[in-house]
Amino acid sequence: MRPLIPPCRRRPSAGRRLLAALVALLLAPGPASALTLKELLEEKDLTPKKFATRFADFEYEFGADVLPADVFLSRRKGDCDDYAVLADHVLRQHRQTPRLIHVRMVGRVAHAVCYVTEAKAFLDYNNRKYAINVERCGASLREIATQVAESFKANWTSVSEFTYTYEEDRKRFGVTVVKTDSPSADPDRNSPAANVAR
Repeated sequence: MRPLIPPCRRRPSAGRRLLAALVALLLAPGPASALTLKELLEEKDLTPKKFATRFADFEYEFGADVLPADVFLSRRKGDCDDYAVLADHVLRQHRQTPRLIHVRMVGRVAHAVCYVTEAKAFLDYNNRKYAINVERCGASLREIATQVAESFKANWTSVSEFTYTYEEDRKRFGVTVVKTDSPSADPDRNSPAANVAR
């Protein structure tokens, strides 16, 4: 049985989420500077690297919930969850195989990235401004967590794969690896996704 980890964020009521989305849209920059979901979905040959370059000038702003795609794109600011979830949504439409990964670290807020199997790399909102905007990495949860934690100069405690859809607006956690457990006991040790990058 796969352990489930509850979402790390408390969900406000639907009314509060709608009000927050409306306020964000009213305060958003004009449409001339906005990147749209439709543009991302219709872009020819969109690779993870090309996706990441579209976000180089976005700002970081922590939010308690995952922003709707159009709000994140029009405001041009959000956090790692907003970016990873959008990457998962868009790249899946471009026939990629993305995986949403949630890494918990000692003394830090958890961090989300989007691992793309075909690229053997993950997209990290912290790297969107750099020439190397995708991080090459092995596909196992342990390998991804180790590399993410190193970028923070931190120690990771657990890592989970999760799913999210904008329609449902809820994270669903699945396979989890705990750092102190033996790597031979990792639930994703023999999965095809974890073996792709090896």
